[in-house]
Amino acid sequence: MPPKQNPQMPSADYSLKETSPNIRGGRVLSNDYLTTTFDLVEQMHILYVRVVSAKGLPGINADGTCDPFVEVKIGKYKGTTKYVEKNPNPEWNQVFAFSKDRIQATMGEILVRNREFVNDEILGRVLFDVSEVPSRVPPNSPLAPEWHRLEARNGLHVQGELMLAIWMGNQADDAFSDAWYSDVLAISGEHVANTRSKVYHSPRLWYLRVNVIEAQDLVLRDQNRRPEAYVKGILGTIVLRSRVSPNKSVNPTWNEDLMFVVAEPFDEPLILSVEDKLGANKDECLGRCVVPLQMVEKREKPIPVSHSWYGLEKTVVTGEEAKVVRLNSRLHLRVSFDGGYHVLDESTYYNSDLRASSKVLWTPPIGVLELGILSAEGLQPTKNKDGRGTVDAYCVAKYGQKWVRTRTIVDSFAPKWNEQYTWEVYDPCTVITVGIFENFHIKGDGGVVAKDPRIGKVRIRLSTLQTDRIYTHSYPLLVLQNTGVKKMGEIQLAVRFTCTSLLNMLQTYTEPLLPKMHYVYPLTVYQLDSLRHQATYTISMRLGRAEPPLRKEVVEYMLDVGANIWSLRRGKANFARIIRLFNVFVMFHLWFNEICKWKNAIKTIATHFLLMVMVFLPRLILPTFFLCLFSVGIWNYRKRPRYPPHMDTQLSYADTAQNDELDEEFDTFPSSKGGEVLKARYDRLRCIAGRMQTVLGDLATQGERVQSLLTWRDPRATFMFVIFCLIAAIVIYVIPFRVMIISVGFYTLRHPKFRINIPSVPQNFLRRLPAKTDSLL
Repeated sequence: MPPKQNPQMPSADYSLKETSPNIRGGRVLSNDYLTTTFDLVEQMHILYVRVVSAKGLPGINADGTCDPFVEVKIGKYKGTTKYVEKNPNPEWNQVFAFSKDRIQATMGEILVRNREFVNDEILGRVLFDVSEVPSRVPPNSPLAPEWHRLEARNGLHVQGELMLAIWMGNQADDAFSDAWYSDVLAISGEHVANTRSKVYHSPRLWYLRVNVIEAQDLVLRDQNRRPEAYVKGILGTIVLRSRVSPNKSVNPTWNEDLMFVVAEPFDEPLILSVEDKLGANKDECLGRCVVPLQMVEKREKPIPVSHSWYGLEKTVVTGEEAKVVRLNSRLHLRVSFDGGYHVLDESTYYNSDLRASSKVLWTPPIGVLELGILSAEGLQPTKNKDGRGTVDAYCVAKYGQKWVRTRTIVDSFAPKWNEQYTWEVYDPCTVITVGIFENFHIKGDGGVVAKDPRIGKVRIRLSTLQTDRIYTHSYPLLVLQNTGVKKMGEIQLAVRFTCTSLLNMLQTYTEPLLPKMHYVYPLTVYQLDSLRHQATYTISMRLGRAEPPLRKEVVEYMLDVGANIWSLRRGKANFARIIRLFNVFVMFHLWFNEICKWKNAIKTIATHFLLMVMVFLPRLILPTFFLCLFSVGIWNYRKRPRYPPHMDTQLSYADTAQNDELDEEFDTFPSSKGGEVLKARYDRLRCIAGRMQTVLGDLATQGERVQSLLTWRDPRATFMFVIFCLIAAIVIYVIPFRVMIISVGFYTLRHPKFRINIPSVPQNFLRRLPAKTDSLL
């Protein structure tokens, strides 16, 4: 029975649409790597004006100086440089970019003005014909600037010269990213940086494992009480605590791991202190030590770590002086950077990078991912300007450690970015995320500093893409609000995944999904949650210090922060996914019931014949089974998906969610509802239900991965599986059945000495198969 539509939700088109943009789709092969030539975006013709410097300007101020600046005017568009105070030979070196499609004027005018309080006086100007501007196409060298004599309004030459470079180019030009684009020339100078396109690299993260073993000879203020000692670790703003030692003496023991996430460079020290718990919210420091991270051992492989004793010290205040006193107490530690792990900073299902932290363990790239962010349509207004709704949109794309941000298109419900970016791919079973946001940090927002609202998000799993094929689709931008799901518009993307080595890519399907350390020294669920939270916080802090910054709300939305918090809607969606998987068994029961009741005589007789064949020729059972799987996989090839998955509102139960369910989902954590008892029970229920929701999602994911073996959702994985089925059918037919059963049985019951601690090839292959988690909203 289809889900009942919410009567409050308006009907909207949430489907994925294939588009045909005007792109070249070419490719250049160089040094065994594919390089980008801006072939996945529509070419934009842009007029560039570089204002370099001026010389010999007249001093018209009372003190014989001038405060010059330059104004570039082409039609209705106007841009100005910063002014230089009291300098007749100023330097600006600023670039202005004007879209040729919006230029209506045939002549351009460049004015040199003197800054004054009332009217800025014109010192001179330079005119140029737009139709005679030379063209420059990368990789040609930049156009050399030239000196131009200034002239007055009457055409006569005046004192001073201006160095300019004017050319016609496109968005592949080196000057494009730093230019003042014509769409944002009205933005004031301090806000222009927030409108430019930039590339960010998140810091490389490491796990810092602090194994707290024991302490000796602690000095207590009260010698008659038994201490309740624990260890507190401080690294920057992150604070972790161990459990209270069960050995309540001056020589407590813990043997507990404190796990931190640390970003390069390791410039902050680790501070460890031994605390005595005196009562509720009352602790006493028994000593502390400082561990410089530059001296900590880096561990790439699962080998033992050396241990060390650290002397403790304590700050003693006598009068107005504070003196550090070294104690006889010691702390026994094992401290190491575990570079053999992959630091999980994303949701488990949407990882964009599966490599270990240490570069020593990195393998060569297997391909190149190219993304063209073309345009958007039908965006909904997110703020008011001059009494009307408007939107200033920009896009953020994240894959691996590389983040990209497009320029902001001001006051447009159908912005066109036409920007292309490239990433190296090390694992095809990864996801690229593209989000679109409203820029609330430019002129026009009333001066209110607020968060950048989210407009929508798109996820694309690389393993669902065919190699060397360009996918051009318009994706719906869906946002779940407390009033229900809302379509904020559509974004048009062009995606291409190119493989540099087919054999290396197929080999990745047989390798462990995560580095070996995850299986030799597995982390608990609670450790993973804490480490993921630390990694997200560290990345958001580091990217927030860039210029322009990627703000915290943007980073958290791209990394799916809060996806593990309980939601009745997500729980229902995951439960429905499991029910759909069990429908296969229901269909088999119905089919077998028809056979037993002779509703179709031909099918029943054929089943009897097949039963007789299997009884008298049991060696045909497995070959027939694999041959059937091979046939089904080949048969389903014609019905294979032709486009990447997208956000599915029905699968997510977003279009049928009731108001009380959405109120619960958008409730704060801890809850903001009244009643302390109700609040505590409600939050506890949400935590437990969140775990149950994750388990349901994991079960559904495993079933969907098995189901995707023959559906060609991942073309390479299905191809490998159907070929395996064919080979298995032939080999099992040739090998005697009893010999095969004995071999499989002996291999399954083999001695532990002949086992390894990493997953087997079938497990690795299964974990790399795609599931429908990419389509969940």
